[in-house]
Amino acid sequence: MSGIDKQDVLARAAKIKLMIFDVDGVLTDGSLHYGAEGELMKTFNVHDGLGIKFLQQAGVLTAIISARRSPQVTARAKDLGIEFVHQGGHDKLTPFMDLLAKTGLTAEQVGFIGDDVVDLPILSRVGLAIGVPNGRPEVLQRVHHVTAASGGRGAVREASELLLRAQGSYEQILAQFLV
Repeated sequence: MSGIDKQDVLARAAKIKLMIFDVDGVLTDGSLHYGAEGELMKTFNVHDGLGIKFLQQAGVLTAIISARRSPQVTARAKDLGIEFVHQGGHDKLTPFMDLLAKTGLTAEQVGFIGDDVVDLPILSRVGLAIGVPNGRPEVLQRVHHVTAASGGRGAVREASELLLRAQGSYEQILAQFLV
């Protein structure tokens, strides 16, 4: 899929009604930090979080589908108001299909941002497949768009703004801060 022109990416982004995010390598930089007691810590980017809030404000549904299960993701999703969260298991296609059934949307109306081969079953089906530069080559060769920012370093914000601009919502979102 790679090599699709910018106008096609914008046309695809204009149709998105649900944006799904992978976690490790996308919402985070993919690092896993363990404390002295073996507790896992993850770092999330606040700019990415605000991008997700902007999508929601513009009426775009948001979801997380992650192969790993962690209470940190549950807490972050709750903090951001992400209603649809699936964690655990490398089979991401089943929760994706469940999400389509639950929302009544078609795959063409869904965007997904992923970084690893476990994301390919969804990336190959959605209307807008986005990768991050720190993603696996097998993924980057098959997506419609690759962000300039890396996962955990603003890639989600960049993807969010791409959707908002394509849908004509960005200036309205920005206007609330220009008072």
